[in-house]
Formats: sequence, structure tokens, C-alpha cells
Amino acid sequence: MDKGIDHLISARKLLKANVEKSKCLGASLEKSGSILGEISCRLPSLEVAVWPIQAERDALSAVGGHINQAVVPAASVLKVFDAIHGLEKSLSDPQYDLLGYLSVLKRLEEALRFLGDNCGMAIQWLGDIVEYLDDHRVADKAFISSLKKALANLRELEAGDEKGRLDGGLLEAALDRLQNEFRRLLVENTVPLPMSSPTLPGEQACIAPSPLPVAVIQKLQAILGRLIANERLEKCISIYIEVRSSNVRASLQALNLDYLEISVSEFNDVASIEGYIAKWGKHLEFAVKHLFEAEYKLCNDVFERMGLDVWKSCFAKIAAQAGMLAFLQFGKTVTESRKDPIKLLKLLDIFASLSKLRSDFNRLFGGAPCAEIQNLTRDLIKRLIGGACEIFWELLVQVELQRRTPPPPDCSIPRVVTFITDYCNKLIGDDYRPILMQVLVIERSWKQEKFQERILYNELLKLVQSIEVNLDTWSKGYKDAVPSYLFQMNNHWHLYKHLKGSRFGGLLGDTWLREHEQYKDYFSTMYLRESWGKLPTLLSREGLILFSGGRATARNLVKQRLKAFNEAFDEMYKKHSNYVIADKELREKTCQAIIQTIVPVYRSYMQNYGPLVEQDASASKYAKYTAQSLEKMFNSLFHPKLAKHGSLKVRHPSGKFNPPSEDPQSVK
Repeated sequence: MDKGIDHLISARKLLKANVEKSKCLGASLEKSGSILGEISCRLPSLEVAVWPIQAERDALSAVGGHINQAVVPAASVLKVFDAIHGLEKSLSDPQYDLLGYLSVLKRLEEALRFLGDNCGMAIQWLGDIVEYLDDHRVADKAFISSLKKALANLRELEAGDEKGRLDGGLLEAALDRLQNEFRRLLVENTVPLPMSSPTLPGEQACIAPSPLPVAVIQKLQAILGRLIANERLEKCISIYIEVRSSNVRASLQALNLDYLEISVSEFNDVASIEGYIAKWGKHLEFAVKHLFEAEYKLCNDVFERMGLDVWKSCFAKIAAQAGMLAFLQFGKTVTESRKDPIKLLKLLDIFASLSKLRSDFNRLFGGAPCAEIQNLTRDLIKRLIGGACEIFWELLVQVELQRRTPPPPDCSIPRVVTFITDYCNKLIGDDYRPILMQVLVIERSWKQEKFQERILYNELLKLVQSIEVNLDTWSKGYKDAVPSYLFQMNNHWHLYKHLKGSRFGGLLGDTWLREHEQYKDYFSTMYLRESWGKLPTLLSREGLILFSGGRATARNLVKQRLKAFNEAFDEMYKKHSNYVIADKELREKTCQAIIQTIVPVYRSYMQNYGPLVEQDASASKYAKYTAQSLEKMFNSLFHPKLAKHGSLKVRHPSGKFNPPSEDPQSVK
């Protein structure tokens, strides 16, 4: 009985265990039912996917390894592609984190290089598996044809322009942002440079420091490194030239350089733009020593890693676009203007400005990139030397030509006399003599001739000697001796006064100067004796005996003699009122000499004999002047006549030495 109970208990436990197993099996079947349902739903699509493959199971098993070899590199390419687009989120704003931006950009470039290098390999592997499928007839022809068409499209894209856009254009966009940052750094740190106040004599001009901070230059160089690696050097140079040349133009525009655009047809001679020529020298020095010097240094700082040719070419384009060519063209325009003696001085001024900047020109504009500026500069210097020498050697001929002109009717100093005396002093002064010597030496060297300083002095002495001959010739052109004396007195005094104490006067010598002073004294005496000196004889006292019975006779004689004096005085005063003595000192001395010759005699005469006619009804007819009125009239003589605008109305002989308005037909 005990055994039976044990069996029952064992059976019970077994049944209980089987029930639990049945429950578990039921749950598993229930779960499997849902999975089978999903599989049942997916089977139609799987059937469609595997439908092209009709090979036997053995063939499909063999192709598996080949498929894995093709899919693995393709999957790697896809992973890199995903990584590239992941880098897009890491690209910060280069303005605020340039180093971080450059770091991410470099990683992007490396990823793209990997992508570009491996795309071809992946396509090749895929091509191999398609070829295997086709050869072993693993799939039907339509499926194989579709795969081949897809591979052909991939190969075409990989070999064409789209190869560089495997990232969807991300790198190009990132480089554009970096390029814009390059422009921004330049623009925001570029400020026009004002022209500094002129330096004191002997003081060296201050060379402008680098126009960009070191930190900015370092950023520009870092940006250039990445842009150059991506073949964008030319774009960077174009941006740099645009910004920097625009800045130099802005600096120059503040100086009002419109005169640089003047053409030959817009002015008659150099004198009309003399002020512009003086400005040109100062502005050119500022442009070269400050603006272009700074740009030269900056180009070197920014592009030094690119090589000498790159940064010098960059600087040459900035200089040309910013206005250097306009400066040289203005100088050329001056050389093309009408020949005029004053033009010689202006050509020497321009030559002096260029000579002063010669070392700067050679350093800044030397080399092949600045060939255009070099050629224009050489041409300008050649024109300056040729033009200046041509005018200088023709001066003597021009002075001699003036001899044919009539003397000035007002007995004043012909312009050629004042011009040559002042001109010669300037030519051998400290300002022009070294420049003229340099020009003449160069001109003679072109002709394989040697030039010595004495040749210059001899030529100037010939000019003065020719002036002396002109004076002698002109003095003989007056019909009357009196204006001839006054003319020679005027001119000999001018030569003496304006050359005494000057360097040119020292060259002529004291003897020459004393001779002209003596000529002045001689002709002054002759002028006074032959004109005003004859009037006192008309106030003769002969026959004037004041006694009873002779008073009427004396009155008549006084009337006759006063009338004759008045008529002679009026005629002479009218004639001499047209004469001019420009020098104030000589004019006052001459007037005083006339007064001392006439007024004391007239005063004494009127004091003694004036009462005889003053009581007469027609007294004003004879006692026409007082001593005081005569003195006042004499002091009003010989003053230069005022022309319009308050200028002195001085006669100028025709010819090369005339002002432009008086000599429109001068030969160029």
C-alpha cells in the first residue's frame, strides 16, 4: 500500500510538470504565430527581390564571398560620407574661431580625399561582382542590365566634375566662407592713410609702418594656406588687390588729384599749371614713400610664403590700379606742352622729384612685374632731359630774336630783360644748378660727349651779353634821344640792382656791375639835361627892372616867360606821364632830381615876379602852378599804370617770352 501511494505522488508530480511544459509550449506557439505572420507578410517582397536570381543553390553559395568583397569597401565609403556630413555641424564661424574652423576644414579635406580615392575602388569591386553574376548566369539578363547601367552612371560621376562634389558641395561652401573671412579681415583692418604735414628742411620723411596688425597678417596667412591647398590662390590675390588698391585710391582721392587727368589741350603752357606741378612733387613723394612703401611691405608680409614672383606681381597690380600710372602720365603731359622758357624750370622740378625718389623707384618698382611702370618712368625721364636741354640751348636764339621787336614806348624794362636776369639767377642757384648740371651731363653722355660746368656758365654769360646788345639796339629805335636815355637808365639800373649780390652777379664780376651803375648815372644825367633841365632857362630874369615906368614892361615879360614855361611844362609833363620807372628807388631819385632842378628856380621866380601878374585879371592864365603843385605833379610821374585786377600794366615784347594771352601764335 505504501508503494502505491508513492507511485501516485510521483505520477502527480509528473503530470504537474507536463502541465507547466504545456503552458510554456502554448506561449511559445502563440509567439511563433505572430512571427510567422510577419514572415508571411514579408514573403511577397522577398519573392520580388530574389525573383531575378534563378540560379541553383550551389551557385548562389559560391557567389556569396564575391558579394561580401564588393559590399565591404562600398559600405566603408558610405560610412565616410556620413562622417563628412557629421563634420558640417562642427564648422564654426571663422570670424570667431578661425583655428577651429581651419582644423575642421582640414579634416573635411582629408575625408574627401579618402572618399575620392576609394570611390573608384568600390565601383571597381561592384563592377567585378556584376561581371561575375553575368558570367555565371546567377541572375537574369534584365537584372544584370540594370546593374550595369547603374555602374556606368557611377563611373561617369566619379570621373567628371561631380567628383569634387562627393560631399554635396560642403567643402566649396566652407571655402567660400573662408574666402569671405579673408576679405572681411582685409576690409575691416584697411584704413586710408592721411597725408602727413610736410617735414622740416633736412628732416627725413617718416616711412609708414605696416598697415595691418601682426595678428591679422597671421590670420590671413593661415587662411591662405587652406585656400591655396584648394587651388584658390588667384581668387585670394584678386580680393587682396581689389581691397588694397581701393584703399590707396581713397588715400589719394583725399588730396584732390583731379589735375592728374588734365590733357595737353586743356592748357596753353606750363605757367598755367605751375601750381599743380609743385603739388605733383609733394603728392608723388607721399604716394611712393608712404602709400606704396606700405603696400610693398604688406604684400611681402602676407604672400612671402608664395614666393617672390607672387607678391611682387601682386604689388605691381596694386600700384598700377591705385594711381601710379596717372602720376607718370601727368609728367608726360607736361613734357608735351608748348615750349616756353619757364617750362625748363618746371621740367627740372619734375626731374628733381623723380631723382629724389630714384632709389625708392628702383626698389619698389624693379623687376619684371613692374615693367609697365619702369617703361613709363624711363620714357618720362628721357622726355624731361630732352625737353629741358632743347629749351636751354635755344635760349640764346630766343633772346636774339627779341632784338627785332620795337622798344617799349613807355621806356620800361622789356620782359626779356627781367626774365633773363631772374632766370639766370635761378639756373645757377642752389635749387636748380645741380639738377640742370645733372640733366646736361646725361644729355651729353647720350651723344658720347663730355660736359663741363664752365659750359653752363659760358652759356649764361652769352645770354647777358645778348641782352646788352638788345638794349643798345632798342635804344636806337626811339626817334627822340630823351626816351632813349630814360630807357637805358631804367635797364642798366635793373641789371645792376638785380644782379648785385647774387651768384650770377658774382659770376659777371664787380667791374661789370660798376659799369652798369655808371651807365645808369650817365643816362640819368643826360635824361635830366635834355628834358626837364631846359625848363629853368625859360624863366629868365633878363630885362626885368622894377622901376617907375618899367613895371608894365616887366609885367609883360613875366607873362610871356610864364606862358612859355607853362606850355613847355604841359607838353613835357603830358609826354613824360606815359613813361614808367618801375623801380621805386630809382623813380623817387629821378623825381627828386627833377624837383631840385625846377621847383627852387620856379619858387624864387614866382616870389620875385609873381606879384606882377597875380593882380592881373588873367592871373590864373600865367600863375598856373604853385611850387607845391609842381612838386606834387613831379612826384606822380613814372608810376606803373594799373591794369585790370591790380596788375602792373607793363609792356611785353612779342615772342617766346610773352604771356600766353599775348602770344597765342607762339611756335611749339
